[in-house]
Amino acid sequence: MIYDIQTYGKEVLRRETKEINEFDTSLKEVVSNMFETMYAAEGIGLAAPQIDKSIRLFIVDLSPLEDDEKKRVFVNPKIYAFGDETDEFEEGCLSLPTIREVVTRPTTIRMRYQDIEGKAYDEEIGGFLARVIQHEYDHLEKTLFIDHLSSLKRSLLKKTLKKIASGEIEVEESENYEL
Repeated sequence: MIYDIQTYGKEVLRRETKEINEFDTSLKEVVSNMFETMYAAEGIGLAAPQIDKSIRLFIVDLSPLEDDEKKRVFVNPKIYAFGDETDEFEEGCLSLPTIREVVTRPTTIRMRYQDIEGKAYDEEIGGFLARVIQHEYDHLEKTLFIDHLSSLKRSLLKKTLKKIASGEIEVEESENYEL
C-alpha cells in the first residue's frame, strides 16, 4: 500500500510524535508500506509524520546512491550527541516538492534506537547516512529542513511554500532522490 505523502502546511508535520511500544505485525506492515511509498516517490528516507502518523519511526535506504547501504528502520530514535565537524549539502524533501537548499549539519552523530523487532542499539554514525538520519529525525521533532535556513532564504521561498500548502505543487513534481 502506498501512503499519501503529507506536504508542507499539513498539521501532522508539526505535531508531537509518540513512542512506539508495540513491535507487532501492524508495525511491520506500516514499515513495509513506508518503504513502498518511499520507493514510489524516489526517496531515500521517510519519516512517519510524512505519511500522517505521529509516531517515532523513520526509514532510510541509500542503496540508490551508495551500493553498500541497505534498508534501515529506526524506531524510537534519540540523537544524543553531535560531532564538532559540519558540512554543507543541498537537501530536498518529499514533503517540500521542488525545493532544494543547502543545509549545514554535523558530519557525525551518536544515537540510540530500536529496530523493527524492538532490539536496542547505540551507534555512532557518520557521513551521508548521518545527514539523512538527521533530516528524518527532524521530522519526528516537528522540524523541516527549511527551518535550518536563514530567515532571508525562508522569506524567498514563501511563494513556493504557499503553492505547496495549497496543493498547486505536488509530490510527483519532485526531481532526483529526496530525503
